[in-house]
Amino acid sequence: MAERIGTGAKVTPLNHQPELPMDRLIRAEAPDQEAVPMDVLFVGGGPAGLAGAIELARLVQRDAEEGGELGTLEIGVLEKSAELGEHALSGAVVNPGPFRELFPDLSDDDLPFRRPVGNEAVYLLREKGAVRLPTPPTMKNHGNFVASICEVVRWMGERAEELGVNVFPGFPVDSLLVEEERVIGVRTAPAGLDRSGNPGSGYTPAMDLTGRVTVLAEGTRGPLTMAYREWQKIGAASPQIYALGVKELWEVKTPLDRVIHTMGWPLPNDAFGGSFMYPMGDDLVALGLVVGLDYRDARLDVHELLQRMKLHPLFRIHLEGGELVEWGAKTIPEGGYHAVPERRHGDGVVMVGDAAGFVDVPSLKGIHYAVQSGILAARAIFKAIKNGDTSEAGLRSYTEAIDDSFIMKDLYKTRNMRPAFKDGFYRGGMKAGLMTVTGGAFPGGRIDLEEDAAEPRVLDGSHVPLVPDGKLTFSKVDAVFKSGNKTRDDIPSHLVVGDGVPPELAEFYVHVCPAGVYEKEGDELVVNAPNCIDCKATDILGPRWTPREGGSGPAYRRM
Repeated sequence: MAERIGTGAKVTPLNHQPELPMDRLIRAEAPDQEAVPMDVLFVGGGPAGLAGAIELARLVQRDAEEGGELGTLEIGVLEKSAELGEHALSGAVVNPGPFRELFPDLSDDDLPFRRPVGNEAVYLLREKGAVRLPTPPTMKNHGNFVASICEVVRWMGERAEELGVNVFPGFPVDSLLVEEERVIGVRTAPAGLDRSGNPGSGYTPAMDLTGRVTVLAEGTRGPLTMAYREWQKIGAASPQIYALGVKELWEVKTPLDRVIHTMGWPLPNDAFGGSFMYPMGDDLVALGLVVGLDYRDARLDVHELLQRMKLHPLFRIHLEGGELVEWGAKTIPEGGYHAVPERRHGDGVVMVGDAAGFVDVPSLKGIHYAVQSGILAARAIFKAIKNGDTSEAGLRSYTEAIDDSFIMKDLYKTRNMRPAFKDGFYRGGMKAGLMTVTGGAFPGGRIDLEEDAAEPRVLDGSHVPLVPDGKLTFSKVDAVFKSGNKTRDDIPSHLVVGDGVPPELAEFYVHVCPAGVYEKEGDELVVNAPNCIDCKATDILGPRWTPREGGSGPAYRRM
């Protein structure tokens, strides 16, 4: 139970978090007799999965043209959203390097980006003002591009299909099928179940697909990736930690002429994070707030902080008179180098992109690492299949390639920057500056971390709710509508809640979730599962997220 301390209540989320449902996620079962045979399965149709499928298809094509004996490979990409891109959300300022490697015959003008980064600025915000800061070296974006990740993913999907890749949107994967220590395929989630979990109208049973290699490209906090690592006891030097980003897309009348990043207000000094505002076009602006999920105030609400932030003069001048056209939220792995799994491959399986934690927090970048990891995975898989060995030993070259790549070299240089901010914003900022100057040599070693759910939270009683005006600021209900959420109202709950949730923890869940999934009625927790937009915030800090029927969740179009 929560312990009363001072003026508020203190509660540690980890004490009430359910275990991963391993018996559902890892199934030691033979595939169904009608299983669909594939050679390589990519679980997730984001940048990492699609890059891997494209590169692998090209390698197979080139092998055939050169008289190789491999023949054709059946490559499948399974994506849980109804259409590619509908669950893709990011900043996004993109480093184009891996895209150029993946598409060497295309010019930058042919790649699916909005515009090159021109001017940029970094500000330290106060509630009523802002101080412009020198742009830290890690945050300089000359040569990068502003992009809509939804558009990037749809474009990559078209390129994959042109190469003969089987792209299956609307097929979330429910389980890994295993034989002894080997992954041999996947089982999709059924569709058309009623609230009690029984077949209803439009019922579609689960489907099994087999493959010589399964690529886990699930994105942040992928349940299959976590379950596989737990099953195989694949650890890391540090636990993964996360941030929650809430983002909006606005049609505006006052154009934005630069990429903007901010630090400071509206965050308290003991919370890590910052905001961004990017020009997506002359009349389109993306803005968002990203906050590390190790904050201590149990009533801190990232969605509400974003609404308050928009009232600041730096943002308001662009948004006033405009229109909110889309809203979304997503979690981001922030643990960096020491939180990357010690190996990213196994018997018949590899892990890529955000699922493996390839994100560099100081530079605010992860998309190009996702694409590069997909490329390296494809090359390792191709080699393994050519050699007739897709065992753990046969796929080891993927982990070795990642270790030798710029991905791990970049993450190593910034390995302690995010952990440094555990000491607060100002002390963390000073340490991060020294780390930048020394190329990561200071302070050396590794800063110990606990997982986010182990951080005690305190309800201090000082929270004053924001009353949305419906013009610049919006409620969570309005926001979920703007996400295009397509979940059926009578779908079974996909959220696994712990037993005996105390009222203090229920209050915490209410504020953590940006989509209004959790409410309190008296001291009781109420779960509105259809509101969920798959951001995974409470999977990190409380109730577990599990796969649900295809097409559920948001339907982002331009994010």
